[in-house]
Amino acid sequence: MPRLFAIGLLCCTPALAGETSPSADLVDLVHQDCGSCHGLTLKGGLGPDIRPQSLSHYDVETLSTVVLDGIPETAMPPWRPLMSEADAKRVAEYLLQGELK
Repeated sequence: MPRLFAIGLLCCTPALAGETSPSADLVDLVHQDCGSCHGLTLKGGLGPDIRPQSLSHYDVETLSTVVLDGIPETAMPPWRPLMSEADAKRVAEYLLQGELK
């Protein structure tokens, strides 16, 4: 797995509070919090491109693990203290599909 896969995916505290739906919260989380390092359009920035076409060689399990545990010795921190395994799986699915199902 490339060391720079998701640098910065976890740089910011997730903004999951408010009166929006869980789906809208997930999209906001990815585009705002992940986008703070990966670019607001997810095309890359400090961290690499995390759009579906760039991640297609990963599976949901691998991406979920990266989200939860980060990547040691990189800027990609773990979200495990802030996110459930189910939410990490939904983030991974969203990153791979580009849409919520």
